[in-house]
Amino acid sequence: MIRVSPAGRRVPAPGHSLVALLTASILWTPVLAVSARAVGAQELTHIEGLGALSFPNAGAAEAQHDFVRGVLLLHSFEYGYAAEAFRAAQEADPDFALAYWGEAMTYTHPVWNEKDTEAARSALDRYAPSPEARQAKAPTEREKAYLRAVDVLYGEGQKEQLDTLYAREMERLSADYPDDDEARAFHALALLGLSQGARDIPTYMRSGAIALEVFEKNPDHPGAAHYVIHSFDDPVHAPLAMKAARRYGPMAPDAAHAQHMTTHIFLALGMWDDVVEANLRADAVVDRNLAASGLPQTDCGHYNEWLLYGYQQQGRWRDAEALLMGCYEVSRDERLPEARQRSAALSYAYMRSLNLADTRDAEARPAGTTVDPGASLVHELAQAWGTGMAALLRGDRAEAERRHALIVARADDVPPSYLSPYVPVWRGTLDAALRMDAGDGESALGAAREAAEFEASLPVDFGPPIAFKPARELEGDILMELGRSGEALTAYSLALARTPNRMRTLLGYARAAAASGRPAVATDAYADLADLLEEADAGLPEAREARAYLARQASR
Repeated sequence: MIRVSPAGRRVPAPGHSLVALLTASILWTPVLAVSARAVGAQELTHIEGLGALSFPNAGAAEAQHDFVRGVLLLHSFEYGYAAEAFRAAQEADPDFALAYWGEAMTYTHPVWNEKDTEAARSALDRYAPSPEARQAKAPTEREKAYLRAVDVLYGEGQKEQLDTLYAREMERLSADYPDDDEARAFHALALLGLSQGARDIPTYMRSGAIALEVFEKNPDHPGAAHYVIHSFDDPVHAPLAMKAARRYGPMAPDAAHAQHMTTHIFLALGMWDDVVEANLRADAVVDRNLAASGLPQTDCGHYNEWLLYGYQQQGRWRDAEALLMGCYEVSRDERLPEARQRSAALSYAYMRSLNLADTRDAEARPAGTTVDPGASLVHELAQAWGTGMAALLRGDRAEAERRHALIVARADDVPPSYLSPYVPVWRGTLDAALRMDAGDGESALGAAREAAEFEASLPVDFGPPIAFKPARELEGDILMELGRSGEALTAYSLALARTPNRMRTLLGYARAAAASGRPAVATDAYADLADLLEEADAGLPEAREARAYLARQASR
């Protein structure tokens, strides 16, 4: 079933379970038995380029601009700039309790499963040397509650336990002060952090329900829009966040992360033009900030990784390769601090395999250009996957076998990270490709299906496929090679449910439909493909194939 998105692109319609899931989550959200207290007039403070919010407090008037700026930046995960703003507020008013709370909050990154406890405690101790002293010094009951919550977050104990206790404190605070949209927004964010960086649908629905209410009340609240997007950034739930995605970028043009975050929804729905445009805007903000610090621009990093993938889905291979090789040059730029070079090398290793999963050009520069990933074993294995696939494309089976052997030998040694759950998928898809290269189609199909089942057991990626080559798509490719187009159509359909409008999956789906005698299905799929490749490189074979099929069907 296809519907037209607000941008005019075809996107998959959500499943019927969507409304039921959201309704259930709202009804299930517990409410603590407490008496509500008034916060005061909810007058919004707007800061150009960052959004608007209301956060009444006892700080000095001369500290308010920096404080509100810090909170707005904090909501957009611009943590370094937010910390600077909160320290400026502290300088303006050394007794400003929430300015120290705010700086401490910049050292927890719930969605990324990161926390710097020592830095946070150091910030809080500058206000007062202990939790008890901070409670005694804070001027209002509400500000005491904020400090009590952050002291729980950075208390003694395991991170998972502390995150849970902190979420309860924020739930209590938001129930005590139901007019306090900041308490509700930070409660929504706390819920997103409970799954320690993984997607937990019921908890995400609870968070999204809270954030949606704040967003409806204040459509210029960056945290509300941001947390709505994070809650619903999978293909099934993404339509719920479309309004927030369309609002967040224009609301906060000076926050690079705000520009990028919109693409969590656009990518989940296969809206590639929007993915590219938003990440170009995010990169422009980053480059401006780097230039202001006297540093050169970068073609690496999170936003460029998504931009690369968007280019590939549009068939813009020249732009994709230029971006990728630009990142490679950054990794070799000795003018840069060593840490930035190292970060660039890791970004390149990931981007390269993402590129090699889609390209069919074994002679392109990325195929033969690797980096030293240093101590990051998971990036070494990610790079090995891409090298193995590129080797098979150019007929170097021995090199592909060596890369596969490395992944097999070291898979169990990879420390936990956001990439590590996909190492078995890399191992399985490269194994399947090797078996297919050896002419053992049935064995290759079994390996691909095993990898696909494992991948299906993992939470849906909220960005470019960490599997690089989705295993279900590879299963479809192998089935097509075996002449089993009907089964391939099913495999591609399953793959599209997980990665909507992915170019190579959509191409396989169109081919399978045509080969299995379903011209109406093939026509729709090729029409989607032609639409998707409207800005593709001149002469792109996939675009020519789509147009040729549509022309043949039109002439009948």
